[in-house]
Amino acid sequence: MDDLVVVRKEGLYCPPGQFYIDPWRPVERAVITHAHADHARVGHRHYLSAAAGLPVLQARLGPVNIQGLVYGERLTHHGVTISLHPAGHVLGSAQVRIEYQGQVWVASGDYKLEADPTCAPFEAVRCDTFITESTFGLPIYRWQAQQEIVDDINAWWRTNAQAGRCSVMLCYAFGKAQRILSGLDSSIGPIVCHGAVQALNTVYRDCGVALPPTVMVSEVDKAALRNAIVIAPPSAAGSPWMRRFGDYSDAFASGWMLLRGARRRRGVDRGFVLSDHADWPALMQAITATGAQRVIVTHGSTAVMVRWLRQQGLQAGGFETEYGDEETEPAADAEAAEQGGNDA
Repeated sequence: MDDLVVVRKEGLYCPPGQFYIDPWRPVERAVITHAHADHARVGHRHYLSAAAGLPVLQARLGPVNIQGLVYGERLTHHGVTISLHPAGHVLGSAQVRIEYQGQVWVASGDYKLEADPTCAPFEAVRCDTFITESTFGLPIYRWQAQQEIVDDINAWWRTNAQAGRCSVMLCYAFGKAQRILSGLDSSIGPIVCHGAVQALNTVYRDCGVALPPTVMVSEVDKAALRNAIVIAPPSAAGSPWMRRFGDYSDAFASGWMLLRGARRRRGVDRGFVLSDHADWPALMQAITATGAQRVIVTHGSTAVMVRWLRQQGLQAGGFETEYGDEETEPAADAEAAEQGGNDA
């Protein structure tokens, strides 16, 4: 029986259904797993996404033709049954389940297993073939519990505030910023957000996600900034916008902060290891939970994961894609291998 998903120059393609999943070139029909820029691009004629992801997709893509499916709702197109299931990655993220002539495939997009308050939790979906990401697909990547990291961030902010020093947290504006915000202790001081973050905060609040009060820097007097925390995208680092914070301590939140070289390259005072992607144990747990006997690995440490999965008796291979994700860190895989990442 032919494969339900193949790779074409435009992206991952379902031949019997005549649609693409997260295509990187313009196509007629695109099923979108989530609104990060490497998975959701402009230029497609028709978009299908999880209904929970519609507002953020529309905010990021503008006036495009998007149809939303409630998680678990089924739609049949050219004989292929499509349903979308929570991926736990960011608001509205989904795995794509496709069924045709007795075959079931699931394309995961990006995912994490640890639940957080800002999106629906990951749902394991049984299938014959599972297409998995491998952004952090090396054994070295093992995350601390989210609450421990949030507690560390609040403690860092509190220490800076007591010293009269502003705290600047650099993190990705969509997903990571809101996840951090949901755990901040607003009794410490004002929470200031860069415009790119604040725009997405509005979308999250409109979708019913509880976030603490946040303000723009223009709404805070200079004295209050000394005990504030500022949430800003990485692009703000070193920009003139940062000068208004005077003597500040900066930090970066990402899974890559596990690596010494990544922390050094960012040149920040603190690195907090917090990722919206599954670590190595969670990747293995997710794959096992699907019951799939065939696994196709995409974007990340593909070769290591494929070798390991074959050693576990699974039929495994890889797809070459153009996904990078906002968490891509140059030279990280080489450094992880040096620190023991190839001990699979």
